[in-house]
Amino acid sequence: MQDVTRDNFGLLIAYVLPGFVTLWGVSFFSGTVRHWLGTSSQASPTVGGFLYVTVAAVATGLLVSTIRWMTVDRIHHVTGIPMPNWDFAKLGNSLSAFELLVSAHYRFYQWHANMLVAIAFAFFSFAVVSPLQGLLGFEIAISFIVVEIVLWLGSRDTLRKYYERTAKLVNGYSEHAEEDSHPTSS
Repeated sequence: MQDVTRDNFGLLIAYVLPGFVTLWGVSFFSGTVRHWLGTSSQASPTVGGFLYVTVAAVATGLLVSTIRWMTVDRIHHVTGIPMPNWDFAKLGNSLSAFELLVSAHYRFYQWHANMLVAIAFAFFSFAVVSPLQGLLGFEIAISFIVVEIVLWLGSRDTLRKYYERTAKLVNGYSEHAEEDSHPTSS
């Protein structure tokens, strides 16, 4: 198995981990997935189960990412983080710098926003199977809300930084520098 490197770490956090969390949510309804995860009382994890979970986590992570694009991205764009209109032809020899920005910001945005979706699915799956009652149910619900708020704020911050820093790279300047270069009329 390949080691985790800078090149594949982003893909791991952007797709595999949210996919795994979503599979955990699916396991509340599927004996097959529960068996793959080794959470059933009848079986321990197997090599085949590990392979199934890994492939399923990637596929599920891609599905979660699509749901994130359909919902979270659009909400961010409507609520103050404008979607940029970049001309990637201007990147020129800056492709490696762009890839660094994707690794440093966009993959973390994907993690925050994809986990926001994945944890919501897993929480509601758990709540359907085991209705939240009493103090423990209250604590679980509060914990869910706090985690979702943290992920929401993290997703907004990382998306904003990705957009701003990539715009500087693509455009070769910041928007503020352009504003400052125009003389004001009085």
